[in-house]
Amino acid sequence: MTNHFDSVAKDWDKNQVHIKRTKAIAKAIKAIIAPDKKSVALEFGAGTGLLSFALKNSFSHITLMDSSAEMIKATMEKVVYSGNKHLIPLFFDLEKKDYKEKKFDMIFSQMALHHVQDIEKILKRFKKMLQKGGKLALADLYTEDGTFHDVLFDGHNGFDPNFLVTLLKKNGFKNTQHKKVFTIKKDLGEQTLKAYPVFLLTAEKK
Repeated sequence: MTNHFDSVAKDWDKNQVHIKRTKAIAKAIKAIIAPDKKSVALEFGAGTGLLSFALKNSFSHITLMDSSAEMIKATMEKVVYSGNKHLIPLFFDLEKKDYKEKKFDMIFSQMALHHVQDIEKILKRFKKMLQKGGKLALADLYTEDGTFHDVLFDGHNGFDPNFLVTLLKKNGFKNTQHKKVFTIKKDLGEQTLKAYPVFLLTAEKK
C-alpha cells in the first residue's frame, strides 16, 4: 500500500474530495477539542499534510509523520513553499517501531487508521507518545462493504467506532466520543453513486 501512496502523492491535493473532507474534519477537531495554540501535535499518516495545514494555526508545532517517502517529499515541498517552519515532515513507519524522540499534546489523523494492520498496537504506541491528558482525534470510515477501495487493499473496511472505543478504554484512554463529520460519495460506475460516511473519534489519555 505504501507503493500506492508513493505513486499518487504528486496529484493527491488535486482531489477536491480530499480538500472538502479535510476542511470538515479540521472544523470538527477545533470545535470538539479546541486545541491550545501553545501545544505540540503529531499527524499520523499525514500524507501530503492536508489536515496539518488546515490546523497549522492551532498548534505551536506539528510533526507530520508518514511511511511514504513520496508523500513526505511532497509535504516538504509544501512546507518550504509556504514558509510554515513549525510544520515538520517526518518519514517514519510507526507500525514497525516505537517513536521515542518526543511526546505530544495531541495526535490526529484522517483516513489512515484503516490502513493499519494491528490497530491495538498502534493505539498503544499513540498512548506512549502522548503527554498525560493528551488528546487523540481519529477520523476514518464507518464500516463499509469493501467497495471503497479500487486498488489492491489489505486493510480494514472501515470501523464500528464503538469497537475502537472499547480498545481505547482498554488501553488507557477516557472521555471518548464520536460523531459523523463528512460523507464521501464515489461513482462506482453503472450510474451507481455510493455514500461512505466518515466519523471523528476523540479520546483523552488517562
